[in-house]
Amino acid sequence: MDALGIDIGGTGIKGAPVDVRTGELTGDRLRIATPRPAEPGPVADVVAEIVRRFDWTGPVGVTFPGVVVDGVVRTAVNMHHAWVGVHAGELFGGATVLNDADAAGNAEMTYGKGQGRRGVVLMLTFGTGIGSALFVDGVLVPNTELGHLLLHGTDAERRASDRAREVEDLSWSHWAARVEEYLKHVEMLFTPSLIVIGGGVSKKADKFLPHIHLDTPVVPAALRNQAGIIGAARSAVDGT
Repeated sequence: MDALGIDIGGTGIKGAPVDVRTGELTGDRLRIATPRPAEPGPVADVVAEIVRRFDWTGPVGVTFPGVVVDGVVRTAVNMHHAWVGVHAGELFGGATVLNDADAAGNAEMTYGKGQGRRGVVLMLTFGTGIGSALFVDGVLVPNTELGHLLLHGTDAERRASDRAREVEDLSWSHWAARVEEYLKHVEMLFTPSLIVIGGGVSKKADKFLPHIHLDTPVVPAALRNQAGIIGAARSAVDGT
């Protein structure tokens, strides 16, 4: 069965149809820049445009970069503050809506590096911010938002996100030292058996992962930056 997955990010909104039996995209990915300011109305217009461009009438799943409870947005740190309290499921025409990192993590646990892994598995997405998806014996603990853990008196994502690397023009090795510091912090808190690195930076894992040394295995996501789309589509079918 196919479903349309749409992944809302701080810089781009991406969508594609997905075969949820295999986790493979069945059409070319479409990307449209995230509106500025990223208010609910303009973002909803982009989501509707992606649905229209694919001429889609089946299930639709949408990710959002913030806490989402029963379709309602509770936080929107990297989006416009007007999102807080919005029922995104209704705004997006009845689509299934969930946290972006949770969607990516679900996809990676189903089709990627997390398949069959027991114990605690942590998926971290590095992009505009740092998203997190925490699993215990394959079961998701939703909306963990570990990118907002405090390091040096500020949100960790302000120091270790991919956006921080770009804004501060950090070398890969310098950025990797910040990421390692952050990963050691979450390693201490959760003692995971595996950490999976996703988000747009995952396709450049060879540039920074060799500089990172933890007791926990750290691997790039198998689905790279498609994981959010794939997880959103699967959630649309599962109704989660």
